[in-house]
Amino acid sequence: MATKAAKPAAGKGAEAEAAPKSKKMLFIIIGVVLVLVLGGGAAAFMLMGSSGKSKKDDAHAEESAPSKVPVFVVIEPFVVNLQQENGDQFLQVALTLQVPNAETAETIKLFMPQVRSRLLMVLSSKKATELLTSEGKRNLTDEIIDQLGEPFAGGGKGPSITDVFYTSFVIQQQ
Repeated sequence: MATKAAKPAAGKGAEAEAAPKSKKMLFIIIGVVLVLVLGGGAAAFMLMGSSGKSKKDDAHAEESAPSKVPVFVVIEPFVVNLQQENGDQFLQVALTLQVPNAETAETIKLFMPQVRSRLLMVLSSKKATELLTSEGKRNLTDEIIDQLGEPFAGGGKGPSITDVFYTSFVIQQQ
């Protein structure tokens, strides 16, 4: 029986040693999980805090930036004689100018006689074959933007033209 008694005593000692080891391991696991959770929470807070600040900066920038709504100035249609190639050729054109703001639109409307004169000079210097291709129309757009960007009255800076849109473009030969 002594052997039986020795075995249970030895079993109790092993259980006693296992309990502190499992408690130690449990505290280590809890500690690691706690560090991970707190570290993740801190990282999330930092990321949310910086993106919130960025959103505030973006909102402020949007408020201070000028309106992004396009402003258009419609030019009434007119007819010009083109450079002769095969007899008389005419261009009937209607276009719309896109400008960055209402102030520029008002300036263009104020100087409309000069605008139309400059457009006539540019258009009447062209041949029909130059204007029939897409590339020719793009080149014409660039020339119109350059000509209308020149100052209207004694020096200074001319109006800024963002784009030119052709709403009617007809070439006729007689």
